Amino acid sequence: MSSFETPHETERGFGLSSREVQVIGGASALMAINVALMYAFVATPLATINDLLFGTAPILGVLVYGAAIFVGELVAERGVKGGDMGVAFVGVVLLQLAFGIFGAGVLSFAPAETHLTILGLTAIVTAVMTALISGYVYARSTTFEHWGRFANFAFLGGVGVILVGSFVLPTLLLVGFVLIFLGFLLRLGYEIWEVRDKRNASIGLQTIGVYIAVAGVFVHVLQLVMRYVLSQD
Repeated sequence: MSSFETPHETERGFGLSSREVQVIGGASALMAINVALMYAFVATPLATINDLLFGTAPILGVLVYGAAIFVGELVAERGVKGGDMGVAFVGVVLLQLAFGIFGAGVLSFAPAETHLTILGLTAIVTAVMTALISGYVYARSTTFEHWGRFANFAFLGGVGVILVGSFVLPTLLLVGFVLIFLGFLLRLGYEIWEVRDKRNASIGLQTIGVYIAVAGVFVHVLQLVMRYVLSQD
């Protein structure tokens, strides 16, 4: 996960500029496409990829999806910076496939008739969490650069814990899940701060950053919602 950090004065406020609306709208559109892909992929062989990766070793799944997200983000950002929309599109497609296939794999454990319910509940919970984090960031006249660093620490810690849990102590896998989930929450706060304060930053780069953070939160909430819905049967 890349972080571009430049310190400068921050300002408090809740009014949204046209740039902020464009970023939020773009990220929301990308997320809507991702949810549709999850629903479409669950009925295809792509939904079995999670079983293959995580069934072999949980750390394998984490590394493969982590690499796909990293490469997708890198390619998309390079395309935007270089003004090459074709390259940027390829990066976004990689991100959509990574999150879409993972989400489909999670959904595949639930009966088909519950898929829309699970996706809907997940969207609501994710939206509420995003609103709470956004409200906190916009209410504070301070920098959130450190959230970006903490997010990277959480990701690295989560990978390390899952590595140990995959081969030595399986009970640590839950800790790894929590750390990576925390990493995406912190990354979301960091990206929202970037949108709030870096007014001269590229709309395209900020849209991609917010989308990745929201998608990461979404797929983690998806796992929790699915378990809750299945436990009610």
